[in-house]
Amino acid sequence: MTILDYSALFLFGLLWFAFAWITGQGRIFARTSLTQAMAERRRQWIMNSLSRDLKMIDTQILSGLQNGTAFFASTSILAIGGCFALLGQTEQVDTVLKDLPFVVQGGRTTFELKVFILTAIFGYSFFKFSWSYRLFNYCTILFGALPMADETRRDPQSAERAAELAIRMNIIAASHFNAGLRALFMSIGYLGWFASPYLFMATSLTVFIVLLRRQFFSEARLALIESPS
Repeated sequence: MTILDYSALFLFGLLWFAFAWITGQGRIFARTSLTQAMAERRRQWIMNSLSRDLKMIDTQILSGLQNGTAFFASTSILAIGGCFALLGQTEQVDTVLKDLPFVVQGGRTTFELKVFILTAIFGYSFFKFSWSYRLFNYCTILFGALPMADETRRDPQSAERAAELAIRMNIIAASHFNAGLRALFMSIGYLGWFASPYLFMATSLTVFIVLLRRQFFSEARLALIESPS
């Protein structure tokens, strides 16, 4: 590996960390992030559920959240399997890459290192998704412990405390789910490294800009806030 490869890898990690930090802050340029806006909607949803005894709609929402998380966890496992299969075909892949004029050759060892790092990224996403799935399961239990509407009217403070537990668990589960998705998105930029470190830096920066735009300047964000800022 060359200094340029190390520089591109450092930029990749820096952009990943920067995006996670920016979205974790919730606001940038006085604009609320899409993730923070959705956290407020999660709070509204669970608080509203205190006023109704029939919670079939709520359980369907929770089931949908779990199913989506399970889907991405399974996808991460398949991606890891694909990476190991790629390691078994190193010579064939190296032959194909040599025939491409825009690919910078780094040798077999460098190629295997790149695949190992990609495998680690997918492994990270799997652990995030699997932990998120478990937390959503805990959230379902906490949701089941919410009092009925009559009990809520008799003791609103206890009901709100119970709802806050479910809200916090739901938001934490969502944060791990978002971290897993972030890893999958960044892996798209990482693929540029297999061609050249220059393309690696370009694709990483492109993914970073796209994700940043979706969080702070997208139509989805505008749909969630009452007065666009």
